[in-house]
Parts: sequence; C-alpha cells; structure tokens
Amino acid sequence: MPADVYQQLARRLDETPNGFPATESGVELRLLAKVFTPEEAHLASVMTLHAEPSCDIASRAGIDSKEAYKTLKGMASKGLVSFKKGKGKLLFALEPFIVGFYEAQLPRIDKEMASLFEQYFHESGGAVSSIEPSVHRVIPIQEAIPHEITIFPHEQASQIVEAAKAWGVRNCICRVQKRLIGEGCHAPLEVCLTLAPFEGAFDHSQVDRAITKEEALEILHKAEEAGLVHSTGNYISRIYYICNCCTCCCGVLRAIKEFGIPTAMARADFYAVVNDALCMGCGDCLGYCPFNAISLSGGMAAIDRSRCMGCGLCSSGCALDALHLERRPAEESHPIPQNIKEWGKERIKHRGEIY
Repeated sequence: MPADVYQQLARRLDETPNGFPATESGVELRLLAKVFTPEEAHLASVMTLHAEPSCDIASRAGIDSKEAYKTLKGMASKGLVSFKKGKGKLLFALEPFIVGFYEAQLPRIDKEMASLFEQYFHESGGAVSSIEPSVHRVIPIQEAIPHEITIFPHEQASQIVEAAKAWGVRNCICRVQKRLIGEGCHAPLEVCLTLAPFEGAFDHSQVDRAITKEEALEILHKAEEAGLVHSTGNYISRIYYICNCCTCCCGVLRAIKEFGIPTAMARADFYAVVNDALCMGCGDCLGYCPFNAISLSGGMAAIDRSRCMGCGLCSSGCALDALHLERRPAEESHPIPQNIKEWGKERIKHRGEIY
C-alpha cells in the first residue's frame, strides 16, 4: 500500500468538478484517514466519476479483482462510492467530497470527524464554495411570488417533490456537525429531503428515512416556518435532493456569511420588493432575512438587491404582506446548467483544469 495513499486520494478528489483544495496543515488528509481505510483510499484514488466494473478499477490499483469487488461493495454501503447495476454486474464510481460522500457519513460522524471538518472548512476558506458555477442554488418560497409571474418547475420546491417517485428525509449533516462541536443552532434537524425517480428507493437506506410525498411537502412547509432556505443542486434536471439551510451551520451559506463569498450559493432569479403602501417600517423582516439584505430607510424596509438571494423568507415573515418576490431582469440572471454533467463541465472550465 503506497505510504501517501491519502495524498493520492486528496489529489484525485481535487480533480473532480466539486474540488477538494489542499491546506497548509494537511488537515484534509486527516479527515480522509478518518473516513477511508487505507485499502479504501487506494481504490478510490484510481476511480473516476464514470461508473465502471470493479475489475477495471482493480487493474489500475494493482490488486486482486475479487478483493477489490469486496472492498468496493463495503465502500458503497458506507456511501464512499456510488454504484449502479450494469449488464450482469455492479458498476462503481467515485463520489466527490461535497456534495458526495461527506453527506453520507451521518451514521458514522463523531466529534473527531466534526472537528476535522470544521478545521478544514476554515483553513480551505469555505472548502469548495468559491468556484463557479456554485454547488447549490436557492429555491424561492413559492408563496412569495405573485401568481401573475411565471415560475418554472425547477424553481418550485413543491414541483421538484411532485416529480419524484420516492421520497426520503435525513438529518442535516451540517447541523449535526456543528452540534457535535458545541456550536449547533435550534433549527429542525430532520429536514434534508432526498428524491428518487423510482419507487422504494429509500426503503433499506442506512441514511434516509423513507417518507410519503405528503410528508415531504409538510417538511418543506415546516422548514419555511423555521426560517430555513430551500436549496438544491445548481442544475435544472434530475434533482435528487432539497436542503433546508441556515447561515449558522450550512457549509455553503456559511461561506457567504463568514468568508464573504457571494458565489458560494447561486441566488434564485428573483429579488424582494417592498410595497410602500403596506410597509409600516416595523423591522420584522430584518430578522427573517438570512443574508442581511434588508435595512430600514426613511421609516420603511429597503432591499439591497446585490445581497438578496431571492429566498422569499422576508415575505413569509411579513404580517402585512408588504414584501414579495419579482423576477430579476435578464441582465441580472445567470443561466443554470441543464444537468449535473453540464454543471461539471462549466465548473472545470472555471477551475482551469481538465478532468
């Protein structure tokens, strides 16, 4: 087994579109050693994001094919790699760090892993958050958008849920991680929705609790009431999860708040607007905005459009209905990649790397 197996895996992960930047202290290597055994790290270090038979991976790794197959199956059960059925065999693919194998460590995360992640987050300047296109994008609260405004299915959390055939929910690993180091908030924990295009997808999951569509929609509603921001992968089709995020725990939103990285999460194509005739200048909306985009000016609420992410939480928190969302003009909109492959290509282009 190569002595620098974790260094090799770290380099491999940093070659993915998601990235895995190195730090001066090398804390990322200690984090990988906490998650992967040396044998697992060795296999993962020669894998790609494209699913392939275990024999091909074993050949590159220089180990026995049967041994590799057994190890890969164990890695798949721990969420370290993904797998799918091929013609008479299982195919395995590398999982990136975020969004990827880290979120699957809910059954195994402990205080040590949480502390290593926190150190890595700070030393790497927000981990993978500073590269465009963003990993996540905001989904606006639908009720905050007037009925006369056209809203597309990928911009509606309810429509994303409706399009799925199976639904699951898991604890938010960001809040779990922060609680383990004594810095957690009081936001609901079991609010991260997972979605699949086929029935029964979560019936035997070690991470997700299978739920009904109705339960998924209710979780969205409770998340809005708790002041959480809906977000998902920054692409249009085949969305498989919806996070409900807070700025104190969410690794992506923290990059905006703690490091001032505006591109950490892609904003929705909407911005908040104040109805001057209804606004009384009470200031309640200031507490609902996670992005500090609202201030009081001349006795009324004022929106800083450069900071507004279009989440709509201010509207849901206004008792006078004095706030709503409007679509941004075309020059302020950014095209969303059609799918995760297009997203990956764009991200690699911005990183100046070839994968």
